[in-house]
Formats: sequence, C-alpha cells, structure tokens
Amino acid sequence: MIPYGKQNISQQDIDAVVDVLKSDWLTQGPKVPLFESAVAQYCKSNYAVATNSATSALHVACMALNVSEGDIVWTSPNSFVASANCAKYCGASVDFVDIELDTGNMCVAALKRKLAEAAQQQCLPSVLIPVHFAGQSCDMKAIAQLAKQYNFKVIEDASHAVGGKYNDKPVGNCEYSDICIFSFHPVKIITSAEGGMAITNDEKLAATMRQLRSHGVTSDESLFTQTSHGPWYYEQQALGYNYRMTDIHAALGYSQLNSLGEFVRQRNVLAQRYDKLLSASKKVIPLEVHNSCYSAYHLYVVKVLDCNPTKHRNVVNKLRALGIYAHVHYIPIYLQPYYQQQGFKPGYCPNAEQYYHSAITLPLFPELSEEQQQDIVDNLLALIND
Repeated sequence: MIPYGKQNISQQDIDAVVDVLKSDWLTQGPKVPLFESAVAQYCKSNYAVATNSATSALHVACMALNVSEGDIVWTSPNSFVASANCAKYCGASVDFVDIELDTGNMCVAALKRKLAEAAQQQCLPSVLIPVHFAGQSCDMKAIAQLAKQYNFKVIEDASHAVGGKYNDKPVGNCEYSDICIFSFHPVKIITSAEGGMAITNDEKLAATMRQLRSHGVTSDESLFTQTSHGPWYYEQQALGYNYRMTDIHAALGYSQLNSLGEFVRQRNVLAQRYDKLLSASKKVIPLEVHNSCYSAYHLYVVKVLDCNPTKHRNVVNKLRALGIYAHVHYIPIYLQPYYQQQGFKPGYCPNAEQYYHSAITLPLFPELSEEQQQDIVDNLLALIND
C-alpha cells in the first residue's frame, strides 16, 4: 500500500534519539530549548514554545489570548477538528468562515462579508484561526488588515505549512499574526513523533504559553508572588496542563529540522510532476497555489469535477483496493455530530461542502518514486473516466 504520507527517518535522526536515551535527560532537558531556538531562528521569529502536540499548542495559544466563555472564535471548516476544538476547550463559541474552492483556504471575501454582518449584530470574534491548508499560507496580509479593522487576534494554524513561505518570508515569522502553530506529527513535513510548537514575537505571550504547558507552574523566582521557601520552591499561578514536549521528541525534531528545506523542495518537485501528469485531464484539477506562496505541500489534493458522493466514495475505495491509499481532507468540521449538536446544519459553508465532495488526497512524501506517481495518476484517471 502506498500511504498518502509518511515520515522520513535517517540514521542521523536515530542517532540523535539514541544519544538522548543514553543521557541524563529524557523529559525536560536541553534538547527542548535547543529545538525551540532552532525553529524560531528558521522562522525569523522571536520565541517558540514546544508542546506535546499541535492541538496542545492551539489550546495554550487560545488561553494566552484570554479566550474564555462568552468569546467567539472563527476558523475554517476545512481542517481537522482541533482547529475548532481548541476554542471550545476554553468555553468559547466557534463559528466558521467558508473557503476558496481553488485553494481550500479561508476565503478573504467571505471573511469580509461575515465580519461586516457580525459588526452590525455586535458578535465579532475575539480570535480568528485561519488554516494553511495542504501547506499553502492563507492571505495573511489581508487577514491582518481585517484584524486591525475589527480588533481581533489571529492564530495561524500552520500545522501543514512548516517550511512554506508567504510573500518570500517563512511561515511562522508572525508578521501578520499573534501566534503561529506547527505540527510535527509523523505525516507532516518534519516529525518529532508527536509534537507541536507555538511561535510568537510577543514575549508575554511566549511566557504565558510556557507556563500553561506545564501545569501553570513556574520556578522563576522573579515571577513569584510569595516569598520562596528554598531552592525547591515553585508556584502554580494558573490552571495549566501537562503539554510539555520531551527531550526525546525534541531531539528527533531538531535533527529533522536539518532536512526541512530538502523535504519541502522534494515535495514541490513531486507536486509539479503530478501537475504535469494531470495537465491533459479536464476532469481532475489540482488545488491552485498562489504566486505569493511557496507551499510546503503537506498534502497533494485534486478536485474531481462533476463528482457526486457515490462516485467520490467509489474512486477512493477502488484506489485503496489497488494499493493506493487515497484519502479525503477534510469533512467540514461543522458536519461532525458534535458540532451539529451545537446547531450547525448542512449547507452552512457551501464551498466547503462542494469541495469536500470532490476532493481526493493523493500520496505525497519525499520517497515517492516517478513510477509510483505514474501508476497513481493512471489508475485515478482510469477510474474517473470509467
């Protein structure tokens, strides 16, 4: 079976993990701040806060921005449920902004309309979470202008986009956002086995997220509210969580970071080859990448034109039966039973639903061969034309 994505682990990565296993530190040691510093430097940002997952990073990011009961957070329906759940963890209400059909990303025009209506109804969001779907950045400059106009904060969910660029600058530099989130899950661009990271240029936000990822506890004497009892003393100053990344995970992530540029370059080569192989088809259209973006290509997604749910399901099933693990990213979040219980109904974001019923994710990872790509495309087109 050709998977839709998988990790690429080198001997250097293995050695890095083994070195930690032989060291005095397995959990919170020197590798975590080393990894954080390296990612911040790569992104040209000021601070990075490592966590045990991107979901944890999204949660502490919302908490650091004081998301709480009574607040409203907007995000994209075309994402994994964590992009919305993080706000629900804080007691906030969640709403969704429809997407662009050509990119799968949040539609700025739809966002403008929704903000104007919300301003009239006095129900503006406190935080917006745009999702950089498949590795391509949203139009962050336009989103930042709207954030300033309507006074909301921005968390970039860049779980798909580490190594990508927007306007020739690395995703994660936070020029147009308050916080940016990365994922290091094994199917992502680089992996720490499990892990995430919150990037920011704001020292206070970084300090808050560091404290929240570790039970709300601090051992920094300069932050104590009471007199220290001795060198063992620490204070819990907030209700935090055990969201810390271990040194084992950080060592793998730091080693993988050395390969990030090459991984993204190879993913772009593979995506361009897919584009060429599909160029003659009038029924299968790849997602568009805007000129302002250099996609990290976490996913390679095509849209099948004039597709109905039955054909959509049959094509994916038949590809899998042929040993090609095609997938679909994503079911619109608000169609999940939990969110339908919150009052959302089919038809809420028409573009997201139209996209969902036509989208197929094809295998994409650096080790994918030309022969495998040719076989994938030949079988896909044969099934589409059947």
